[in-house]
Amino acid sequence: MKLIIADDHLLLGQAVEAALAKTSDYEVTLVETLQGLLAELSSTAFDVIMLDLKMPGMAGLASVKAVLDAAGGAYVVLFTGSLDSRFLSDCVSLGVRGYIPKDMPLRSLDSALHLIQSGQTFIPVKPDTEPKAAMAGKGQEDLTQRELHILRLAADGMTNKEIARDISVTEVTVKMHMRNICRKLGARNRAHAAIISRELMLI
Repeated sequence: MKLIIADDHLLLGQAVEAALAKTSDYEVTLVETLQGLLAELSSTAFDVIMLDLKMPGMAGLASVKAVLDAAGGAYVVLFTGSLDSRFLSDCVSLGVRGYIPKDMPLRSLDSALHLIQSGQTFIPVKPDTEPKAAMAGKGQEDLTQRELHILRLAADGMTNKEIARDISVTEVTVKMHMRNICRKLGARNRAHAAIISRELMLI
């Protein structure tokens, strides 16, 4: 099996690679960023992609879809420590083949990977049933679709003036939305809001 592990925790990737090396069935490639993964996928065919959601370059569902689009015939499985059930459901709807918890016993990984390679979806246990945003702070409010859109643009580096032009509103309106976003997320500023939203897999 040609496997690529996309995770910025290099020691974890190496540990998984070492465990799988005890069999003769695996050829393992390690990458640490989304850009590195997409570069590998553009030149090499893999059977299974283990995808960390928090490595550099990842930004929620849009990044997962980019990997799926570039995967060719490879099956994509999320490789994560914890996961919101709604996000997992969205990923599976896009074509992800479930998830592998980072605390899974290494002796069980071989069976899970072969199950995924066969085209089946692997979901070992029910993920967090409570959204992470609620877990982070019970007083937090849900972001509106407009706020999520503005937050994505801000996280991409656009200024308030550029966002206002992009969505055809005034700069004052954008500032008002950013204040609401920061209040709802408990963020100190827009940069902090982008960090929090990515940790919560909101964008």
